[in-house]
Amino acid sequence: MTKLLCALCALFISSPSYADVRVQFIEGAPKDTFVIANEGGCNIGPSELVVDFTASNAGLIFDVTASGMGVEVFQPFDVTQGADLLVGLPTIADGDQTVALSFTGLDGAQKIAFTVDVDDTDGAREITVSDAEMTGTMVSLTAQGKRVTAIMGPNAEAVLTTVPCAS
Repeated sequence: MTKLLCALCALFISSPSYADVRVQFIEGAPKDTFVIANEGGCNIGPSELVVDFTASNAGLIFDVTASGMGVEVFQPFDVTQGADLLVGLPTIADGDQTVALSFTGLDGAQKIAFTVDVDDTDGAREITVSDAEMTGTMVSLTAQGKRVTAIMGPNAEAVLTTVPCAS
C-alpha cells in the first residue's frame, strides 16, 4: 500500500504544471464585465488575449459610443482590475466584434477585469446578453510563441490551458 501511495505521489509531483486562464463574461446593467484569471500553477509572461464574437450565437457586438450599431445604453471600455498588467488600452470601435488585450504577464491568481457594453444583434432584447448568447465566442491566448484557443459555452466562460510551465 505504501509503495502504491508513493508511486501516485511521484506521478502527481512529476506532472507538469499549466497556467489555466479562465475568461468569464458577467452580464450586468449598465456594464458587462469580463474577468481574465490565471488559475494555474505557473506564471504567464508577455501575452495577448483575444475575445472574438464573430461566431457567437447572437451576433454580439461591443457598444462603446452613443452613435453606431449599439442600442440604447452604451459603455466604453474600462479596466477595473489589473490595469498595471496591460501594455496599453485596446482600441474598440462601436460595433466591433473583437478585442485584443496585450499584457506584460499574469502571475498565478492574478486577474484582469474590464467593463464594457455588449449587445446582441440577433435577439429580441438587444441590450441584455444571456450566458447562452455567448456560446460560440472564441477566446485565444498567445504566450511564449504558442497560441491556444477555447470556445465559450452556455455558461459564458472558457478555460485556456497553456503549454507546460518552464521548470
